Amino acid sequence: MNTVVPTRYWHALGDGRIQCDLCPRFCTLQEGQQGLCFVRGRRDDRIVLSTYGRSSGFCIDPIEKKPLHHFLPGSAVLSFGTAGCNLSCRFCQNWDMSKSREMETLADEAAPDAIARAAQASGCRSVAYTYNDPVIFHEYAIDVAQACREVGIKSVAVTAGYVCEEPRAEFYRFMDAANVDLKGFTERFYKRICAGSLEPVLDTLRYLKHETAVWLEITTLLIPGENDSESELDALTQWIAGELGPDVPLHFTAFHPDWKMMDKPPTPPATLSRARRIALANGLRYVYTGNVDDEEGGRTSCHHCGTTLIGRDWYHVTAWGLTDTGSCRRCATACAGVFEAAPGAWGARRRLVVIRSVGGEPRAS
Repeated sequence: MNTVVPTRYWHALGDGRIQCDLCPRFCTLQEGQQGLCFVRGRRDDRIVLSTYGRSSGFCIDPIEKKPLHHFLPGSAVLSFGTAGCNLSCRFCQNWDMSKSREMETLADEAAPDAIARAAQASGCRSVAYTYNDPVIFHEYAIDVAQACREVGIKSVAVTAGYVCEEPRAEFYRFMDAANVDLKGFTERFYKRICAGSLEPVLDTLRYLKHETAVWLEITTLLIPGENDSESELDALTQWIAGELGPDVPLHFTAFHPDWKMMDKPPTPPATLSRARRIALANGLRYVYTGNVDDEEGGRTSCHHCGTTLIGRDWYHVTAWGLTDTGSCRRCATACAGVFEAAPGAWGARRRLVVIRSVGGEPRAS
């Protein structure tokens, strides 16, 4: 398989450089240079992707781990990523992949149709583009998503939402669900901690909610002393309620020291509970805590009568109070999401997958 493929989102500058137009970094490159993402670079006077068809590995996860709580609960998802990233978050918890410049990180090679058929053979309802941001492997992710759609497998983007308007529209035509990391709610945080900017992420969130049918959930990792103040959490959750509406699920997850932020302590569970209370008080209906043992923070409740609609213990679905049409069994109020008549039963299992082709037919083992 040719792992280097041409891309479309770039243009030549008058000084001889080429500008990549995939994300708001707008890297300007001389021949042979790579962008900040490490995987898109200039070769033969065009921008190419150098990791097409190569992955850091495949794994079957519970969909709740993405995290998605309102998209096919209890189901299994085939997850994979590549190498590189277009942000430089100091707290990155997948830094060994997202910040890798080494092609040796990419151990597995798989064509799009092989991934789709492996997901189907493994009983997965969806494929997730995750671990590093699918924005930077745009062409590969789209081809996999198209192959998945042909066999009835849905596609999930786990992303920071740092992407330009035109490629964003193309990408999300092929996605069924997305969890967007809203990393903080100040330009200062994005610039100092992530080497990026907040506004393009807000644009992506508005676009997904108002201009697509993609199911949307949001995650904010709370870092002590950085993005967990009451004023910032109040502003963030008011913005979501006002700009996106009350039905977008929000996940507050716990930080642990990693990569370039080893000096920060883990997030106290009380901080997550406080953030959840602020969000609920600001009108959000579905607010969750993650990376901690908190059954209350994992429960989906009917916003009308308070009945438990989905109980969760970590990644296990422990209760189901939805009708076949996704409404509360007690009061018939609809719950926002993508649901089936019954939840899946994958639970908390995590299984590594090797995708092989035998006799021309891909299979998982």
